[in-house]
Amino acid sequence: MAKAVSRSFQGRFDHFYGVDFSGARLAGTNMWIARLTPGKNRYELADLNRVADLCGCADRDPAMKFLVDQVLHSDRAVWGMDFPFGLPIEIMPTGSTWQDQLAWVAKHPGGAYELGEECVRRSVAARNTMHIRRETDTQSKAPFDCYHYRIIYQTYHGMRDVLLPLSRTRGVAILPFQYRRLQRAQSIVVEACPSSTLKRLGLPHQNYKQPTGGPLTAKRRRTRRTILEALMERVKFSPRHRRTVMRNPGGDALDAVIAALGAADAFLDADHPSIARHPRYRLEGRLYV
Repeated sequence: MAKAVSRSFQGRFDHFYGVDFSGARLAGTNMWIARLTPGKNRYELADLNRVADLCGCADRDPAMKFLVDQVLHSDRAVWGMDFPFGLPIEIMPTGSTWQDQLAWVAKHPGGAYELGEECVRRSVAARNTMHIRRETDTQSKAPFDCYHYRIIYQTYHGMRDVLLPLSRTRGVAILPFQYRRLQRAQSIVVEACPSSTLKRLGLPHQNYKQPTGGPLTAKRRRTRRTILEALMERVKFSPRHRRTVMRNPGGDALDAVIAALGAADAFLDADHPSIARHPRYRLEGRLYV
């Protein structure tokens, strides 16, 4: 069934975007967008840009608004965004919908850190543990749960500032929550995870990022070359884009490309009817990796 479903989408989409997301105060500095276009034998990396360079500002609020506008103005596009789209169902009252989650996050007093603390409190009350992973996190071997202190700013700002406004637009379908919109949507938005995609592809998923900046160490340079050479079997890179990927210390540019490829593969190969019926995916999200 999955293959029959995937064939129904072949040729419908001209653009596959990957977003390496950031919830930091200067989010635009580390947020990158990659765009793949289908070719005869492999994808072509058509664009690879840092959001701060595209919108002329690194501050978080303008960067989020710019990202939302890019989705709203895209057509025949699949967007893979690297942040959690939902919370474990145990965090919310019984019977809550995903829309209830978005509303709760948007109205929560305080900011991202306070939201994470409340999620931990609810986890302890529900399961006597500080952290609960979504079913998709376990299945896809995601590195963190969605309210881990290293992820909560992405979760908070992604859900509040990106998904909430997009969820109100008819031309956008955020999966797996809005499958009823899938057939008519101009743009599809799915949750990506570069680390999980690298694991699926059997590629190194550590030691390719250098958040401290500066020239890559020999080990990180070797690891990044290994990943890039493998990706080039599926994606055509221009010399300029290869240099960008190798010279970006934090690995954000590379992660954006991986997010785009992972989202394209997972979306086109997915058994969408089964995903739409899944009792947890439709409430807490699913990784398309």
